[in-house]
Amino acid sequence: MKLLKIDYSWKHFGGDIFGGAIAALIALPYGLAMATLMGIPPIYGLFTSLISAPITALLGRNPVLIGGTSTVTLPFLVSAVHQQGLAGCAKVTLVAAVFMMVFSVLKLGRHIAKIPHTVVSGFSCGIGAMMVINQLRTIFGLQIPKDVSWPAAIPSQIKMIFLYLGTAQWAPILLGAIVIGGAFFFARVSNRLPAPLLGIVAAVGVSVLFGMHEKEVGQLNLDIPPFMGFTWSPLEVFDLINEGFGLAVVSSINLLITSRVVEHFRGRHRPMQESDADGELGAYGIANVVCGIFAAPMSVGIPARSLANVRCGGLTRMSNLVHAGMLMLFLGLGSEMVSHIPLPALAGVTAYVGICLLEWGTWGRLTRMRPVDSASFLSTALATLLINAVVAVAIGCCIYVFHWLYHTMLARPRSADVSETSATIITS
Repeated sequence: MKLLKIDYSWKHFGGDIFGGAIAALIALPYGLAMATLMGIPPIYGLFTSLISAPITALLGRNPVLIGGTSTVTLPFLVSAVHQQGLAGCAKVTLVAAVFMMVFSVLKLGRHIAKIPHTVVSGFSCGIGAMMVINQLRTIFGLQIPKDVSWPAAIPSQIKMIFLYLGTAQWAPILLGAIVIGGAFFFARVSNRLPAPLLGIVAAVGVSVLFGMHEKEVGQLNLDIPPFMGFTWSPLEVFDLINEGFGLAVVSSINLLITSRVVEHFRGRHRPMQESDADGELGAYGIANVVCGIFAAPMSVGIPARSLANVRCGGLTRMSNLVHAGMLMLFLGLGSEMVSHIPLPALAGVTAYVGICLLEWGTWGRLTRMRPVDSASFLSTALATLLINAVVAVAIGCCIYVFHWLYHTMLARPRSADVSETSATIITS
């Protein structure tokens, strides 16, 4: 009897450690900020990653896809929290999770996974630009008055950046530039190096050396607020079904598109198998049932930390487990060390990953592509940046539908003309 050989080396382990660590570093401020935007205690934004990571690592089909709280789910969860507080977040997450499992059983994921490659590339480009723009406020160190709220829409953010650009500070710009420049430098030296992590180390060293006092991650509040539970009233069932279904649709599309972007970023251009797409929905459905039980927000694939994981060497499912383990370690033993990382340095990591996502190769081939392909790519990228991911994907796919309809309608008159000509010849 032959023993099963596990092809896992120290090289894989090192890549998974570095990839998982940098993903956890990105998850810290992002998860806390997302939970705050949703109106729930900040620590719950990290519970989503801690709870879902082991489940998706074991059951998910994309080994390096890392889940967590996302802006895609924000409108649904904010509405639920506004109506019923933490209990509302738990309810709508549970309903959406059940719908995701239903989508998996009905094998609907394979249809979502057939979205054209140019739409996926445009989505990737739009997400990359969004990641860069979202970090410019921190990297520039803009001094925004306390009575002025920072907008969520990208066009409004760009307007605010230009409006307050005169308040930019040199120190955060320097730290962000060190991280971005250092990451590109180390990545060029060797793709095995954890480039963004080394960029953070360089930025922290410069900050300490020159006595910079930029805003840091700060001490994390690890106190778990009491969860009082909830009840289901008959009057709210239909509202929960509607909200949960909408959340499930948005999350499913975002999840599978993000998974394809991550696979594309890894250099694997083969299309996702039908069973893989269905299995991914099922895995995240199960994970979100558990998240809902603990009142943690919905978990979907996060491009920033997933791609940072890949960029730093993450290769296997172990990187997802390491991400959760490192996150727990940072929250516990390493919270003091993490608390001193300057926010501009972390913003530089996210911006670096965003720059890598901008599909530079596609831009170079744009003039040589078919008009329908270039139009789909550009419209998806712009709509992702200016509207939202779901609308962007719909626009990109509709361009192909209109293209097919146009050529189908053109082909019919030609066939009729040929038939008429043939009939005339036969009659003659």
